Amino acid sequence: MKTLVIISHPTLDESSSQQFLVQSFPESENVTLHHLEKNYPDEEIDVQKEQALLKNHDRILFQFPFYWYSSPPLLKKWQDEVLEEHFAFGHRGNQLNGKAFGLILVIGVAEKEYQTGGLEGFSISELTKPYQAVARKTGMHYLKPLEIYQFPYMTEEEKMKLLISYQQWLTIDRPDSLKYREEWMIDQLETLDHTLLDSSESSFIIDKAIELLEDNRIELDELNMHIDHLHE
Repeated sequence: MKTLVIISHPTLDESSSQQFLVQSFPESENVTLHHLEKNYPDEEIDVQKEQALLKNHDRILFQFPFYWYSSPPLLKKWQDEVLEEHFAFGHRGNQLNGKAFGLILVIGVAEKEYQTGGLEGFSISELTKPYQAVARKTGMHYLKPLEIYQFPYMTEEEKMKLLISYQQWLTIDRPDSLKYREEWMIDQLETLDHTLLDSSESSFIIDKAIELLEDNRIELDELNMHIDHLHE
C-alpha cells in the first residue's frame, strides 16, 4: 500500500504541530509527503503532475489545520483544479475509484467543544461532511479522521502516543482497527535493533511486551468467538 500525504499549511516552518508531524514521518518508500505551499508558492498547480501522484498511490490523506471548519485556501484550489470531471468523476472519471481517502486534522479547540452543547455546537463528523461527499463522488473509501486537538497543550506522553498513531495512520491498512495496530506494534518491537538498548533488561522488557500483546490478542479472539456462538 502506497500513501500520499498532501499537506496544506501556509507557514509550515512556524507551526509546532506540523513540524512535529513532519519530523515523525516514517522512513518508508511507500509513504510520500507532498507540501502544496512549498511546491506551488505561486499557487500555479501542475494538474497533470498532481493527478499522476494520485494514480500512483492507494491512500490519499489531507493533512491541514482546521481553519474555520475547512482547509487552507490552496488545498481548496487544489481540489477544484485536480479533482476534475473525467478524471475523478463523471464519464470515465474513475481514476480514484477504490482508493482510500482520509483527513489528518490539527484542531485548536478542545475536543469536548465539538458536540451539541459545546462551544462549536457540531461534531467533527458533521463539519467534515464535504470531504465525505468528495470520497463518495470519486468512489473512494472514507477513513476515520485522525483528530489532533490542542497540540501546544499536549504532555510529552501524549505527543509520543500521537507519534505512534500518526505513523500507524500512514502505514497500516486499517489504522482504526485494534488488531492491525497491535500487529504494527509487534512488528516495530521485533525489528528494533537491540544493540541500541541500554541493557539486557531492556531487551527482556521488549520481549515481554511482545508476549503480552500476543497473549491479549489470543484472549480477545477467543472472547469474540464465544460472543459469536451466543448470537447463533
